[in-house]
Amino acid sequence: MRDQMNELFRMALGLREPWVVSKIEFSEEHRQLDLWLDFPAGSSLACPQCGKSCGAYDSTERIWRHLNFFQHKTLLHARQPRIDCPDHGVKTVDVPWARPGVGFTLLMEAFIMMLVQGGMTPAQASRMIGEHDTRIWRVVEHYVSKARSEADFSKVKAIGVDETSRSKGHRYISVFMDMDKNTSRVLFATEGKDAATVKAFKEDLQAHGGDAGQITEACLDMSAAFISGLSEQLPGAQLTFDNFHLMQLLGDAVDQVRREEQATHPKLKGTRYVWLKNEWNRTEEQAETFDALRRSKLATVRATHMRSVFQDIFACDSINDAEPMLKHWYFWATHSRIAPMNKAAKTIKKHWDGVLRWFTSRINNGLLEAINSLIQSAKAKPRGFRNSRYLITMVYLIAAKLDFKLPAFAQATHTK
Repeated sequence: MRDQMNELFRMALGLREPWVVSKIEFSEEHRQLDLWLDFPAGSSLACPQCGKSCGAYDSTERIWRHLNFFQHKTLLHARQPRIDCPDHGVKTVDVPWARPGVGFTLLMEAFIMMLVQGGMTPAQASRMIGEHDTRIWRVVEHYVSKARSEADFSKVKAIGVDETSRSKGHRYISVFMDMDKNTSRVLFATEGKDAATVKAFKEDLQAHGGDAGQITEACLDMSAAFISGLSEQLPGAQLTFDNFHLMQLLGDAVDQVRREEQATHPKLKGTRYVWLKNEWNRTEEQAETFDALRRSKLATVRATHMRSVFQDIFACDSINDAEPMLKHWYFWATHSRIAPMNKAAKTIKKHWDGVLRWFTSRINNGLLEAINSLIQSAKAKPRGFRNSRYLITMVYLIAAKLDFKLPAFAQATHTK
């Protein structure tokens, strides 16, 4: 009966010769299953460097955490052998169930990756499986790094760049994305939001088979650092200023008008989102407030109307239709005597060509903003990230569309 049980677990673990299950112990009190794996005396073992068959030289006892069996913690114990190869000397033989130097089995690592890919932070996954989160991060970082090393950027022609805050205190990471609709993915993320991030992206692009000279379009906000960096590192790229950030610029101007005006018009207090939301996004109460004030001569109402008209320009089919409308809008905004709108209009004028480039490139950072939302959501989870390296790892995990080459049978093997 014992031999049959040992053979059953050998098959369950997928062990091949010379490895066998030599002993099984189960502790009901500790809800733990321990399996001892071994190789018979005189077994032939392959040199990890040349593959030549050799006998065992000596061995070291090691323990690996495996997937739970029926909700019981499972540990594998084995003598990890060393061989004395006539050509390469004494070498440690890799075990087939784990990576060298790692205390998890391959299937346990695959399960960890499925947890974090499914939305858990490594901290949450660590609490679920009862391991320190530092060990979980090591697994995640290994698979992300390995998958990124194999990523191919040779066809990248259009990129988007945006920054996202890592934490309070103006600490940021910059995220670069492939803007092709068929392959949209995060290409690169790095700490900071200055021109140096673009240089780092260029180096990473080339390391993955990409060609900086092949990039003809770049989408960004009106950050002077990004403009400078892209102009220097990717001189062949036409710059498109993202209309999401343009609308954000005008939204901030509208809100400034409201804040200044509410000092003399108390009815504007508490109405911030009435003016910042589009008509189709307002709640019923917000819509009633807007309708009650829309025919007034308030500067906030006029500024909101300017913002809406600017947004409508992007419904034009071509630059030939859009530019006359933009010129008319610019004249209107700069002669409105509404200082925040005047300032915003002059900012748009300063970046005129990049604003109009959208009607040719038709790219925006909407995908980057969606990814930013995922990042902020992950950050909001308890004990999500302790440093920028961890956050960047999660950005790649969430949005780089990496192939981790995990065992296809991992999920089926895990028993809840």
